[in-house]
Amino acid sequence: MLLVCDTMVPDGPSYFTDALSALALDGREGAVHSLPRDGLPTLSDVDAVVVTGSTAGVYEADERPWIADGRRLVRELVAREVPTLGVCFGHQLVNDALGGTVEAGDQKRGLVDVELADDPMFESVSNHIPMVHGDYVVEPGDRMETIGSADYYDHLATRHESAPVWTVQYHPEFTDALLDRIADDFGWPDDARDFHDVTAARTVDNFAALAGLD
Repeated sequence: MLLVCDTMVPDGPSYFTDALSALALDGREGAVHSLPRDGLPTLSDVDAVVVTGSTAGVYEADERPWIADGRRLVRELVAREVPTLGVCFGHQLVNDALGGTVEAGDQKRGLVDVELADDPMFESVSNHIPMVHGDYVVEPGDRMETIGSADYYDHLATRHESAPVWTVQYHPEFTDALLDRIADDFGWPDDARDFHDVTAARTVDNFAALAGLD
């Protein structure tokens, strides 16, 4: 079973959860767990986990106690070697939980050109990807290797040295079909509405294959 840990604070725009039917996970046995509201999930019968984006910052644990739950969850997933994909806030949470550093910075919205390593997570993923974020992983967590970067962001994607854990700052669930909604929620530059060469959604297909969900 795939478990999607929706880390959006209550009333936040839960894009990944809402987009599941349009992504590679459609039709697979799965469940959505709200980390802010439901506490730590039970991992019995869980084959893989996606930790989604959030409007929260990992450095806000004093105001948002559920972030500490998220850190414990990440460490358990790594220890159990459960296939895991962290997206946006999930990227930051995984690295933070493993001893890395996340800092607030300039807001970034739009399509960004990136450099992606030769990693199976990025098979058929173009280097033109959608980004919406204001926090940055400035130091990866313990045993996390950088596998993606941009001219403004050194650690845009990471992978654990031995556990099947990957993280990406970009949003594989963002597609041109969601642009109006994204623009309403976050703002989106008019000159970044051409998605004809954006294949970030392939990240989800690749994760599903690597996790043995096919």
